[in-house]
Amino acid sequence: MDSISLIGITLALAAILVGQVLEGGHVGSLIQPTAFLIVIGGTLGAVMLQSSATVFRTGMQMVPWVFVPPKLDHAALIEQVVNWSHVARKEGLLSLESQIPAIDDPFIRKGLQLLVDGVEPERLREVLEVEIDSWEGQLKQGAKIWEAAGGYAPTIGILGAVMGLIHVMENLSDPSKLGSGIAVAFVATIYGVGSANLIFLPVAKKLLGVVGTLVSLREMVLDGLVGIANGDNPRIIESRLKGYGG
Repeated sequence: MDSISLIGITLALAAILVGQVLEGGHVGSLIQPTAFLIVIGGTLGAVMLQSSATVFRTGMQMVPWVFVPPKLDHAALIEQVVNWSHVARKEGLLSLESQIPAIDDPFIRKGLQLLVDGVEPERLREVLEVEIDSWEGQLKQGAKIWEAAGGYAPTIGILGAVMGLIHVMENLSDPSKLGSGIAVAFVATIYGVGSANLIFLPVAKKLLGVVGTLVSLREMVLDGLVGIANGDNPRIIESRLKGYGG
């Protein structure tokens, strides 16, 4: 669990609600189902319109990463790669074939298979870099649907405000209906600006950060595999991989 994400969203929402109470307002006045429907439904529809089904699905599937990022153990992976380099140095590249079935990550499994197959180091780097770039592009497109939502939400909030004011103007002769129309108008703006700056844009930035970390991890593995293919000393490989951090 990424506690800082949970603390952040809780603090942001609490600050707004507490501020509303301190100003003498009621929390209930911020709860307007109509405004919520206009802003969230409109934003969701706009994002779906601009995205392919695959990209939209990817973006939705990535949301849990905000609070529960993928488990990344850089130290364990470095140790594993260095162990492969020791085995390859002593017994040859073909001896690594027995390691492949135990690997769950398809990228690492493919890289190790290419290594066992005797692919030249530069060719190995070229093939895996293409795969990394393609994978990174897909994940970034998914994350950016939330960035797009952050751009649409404020405008749709204004659209909701205008709709609320139209409702007010249509009922000037009936004062009992003015309050609800004005409430929808202003709350729709709050929902639009608030959801964009407290949820959508931060989620996009968080996901892009996670993607960057995942890509760095794959680049580290690639570097290690190329080092093994080149016959580099295991200590040199370990020292280089530790430079990727984690």
